[in-house]
Amino acid sequence: MSVTDPVLADATKVVSGAPVAELRELRKTYFKPDGSVMVEALRGVDISIEHGEYVAVMGSSGSGKSTLMNVLGCLDQPTAGVYLLDGRDISVMSDEELSRYRGEKIGFVFQAFNLIPELSIHENVATPLFYQGVSKVERLERAAAILERVGLGGRIHHRPRELSGGQQQRAAIARALVTRPVVLMADEPTGNLDSTTGRQILELFEELHASGMTIIMVTHDDSIAGRCRRVIRLKDGVIEFDRRN
Repeated sequence: MSVTDPVLADATKVVSGAPVAELRELRKTYFKPDGSVMVEALRGVDISIEHGEYVAVMGSSGSGKSTLMNVLGCLDQPTAGVYLLDGRDISVMSDEELSRYRGEKIGFVFQAFNLIPELSIHENVATPLFYQGVSKVERLERAAAILERVGLGGRIHHRPRELSGGQQQRAAIARALVTRPVVLMADEPTGNLDSTTGRQILELFEELHASGMTIIMVTHDDSIAGRCRRVIRLKDGVIEFDRRN
């Protein structure tokens, strides 16, 4: 896969010098109904992720890694601090604007695939483009092209139940990429797969990274993190270490 590939051209083209994601003194506190603090999930986190990085986010249960990914993915708002996504401060956006911006900038890959069982994978992959107002013809053309890129060109009319777990995850990755996002966020993407299939999915992520895609992946597995180019480990809501492999 090449950075000149039209399927990923928008995603891998750096328009400005701004990082893909920049967190400054970011905090996330959860409160009890009476207003008292229940937990400080993130306690002053500073992270800058540049275009083209391949980052693993790690940490034990309660470390803050899931909260961090929810904030990075614009699924949750920080309590304090600044989050710039591709150079824009998300805190000043309305809910509608943030939802649209998130759909344009971020592709999500989940452990559970989250494909719609009644639809073919062609239709599944095309669905995010419907919400962006893309015409039906272009939706289906782009979905078919990205399915071809992830090795499912011959299976586009199959429904999820007719595919193996690895094929379903490839379809889920295609769905995440079809909008040409600036960053791909993956939450334990091999967690429901056997070791051989999981390795094939990781090889696909490495191909995407080689093409210029920015990837942020949550994993508890040191061997998976070792395949990434950077590892951020959280502990008790702060960064325990941030190193490049």
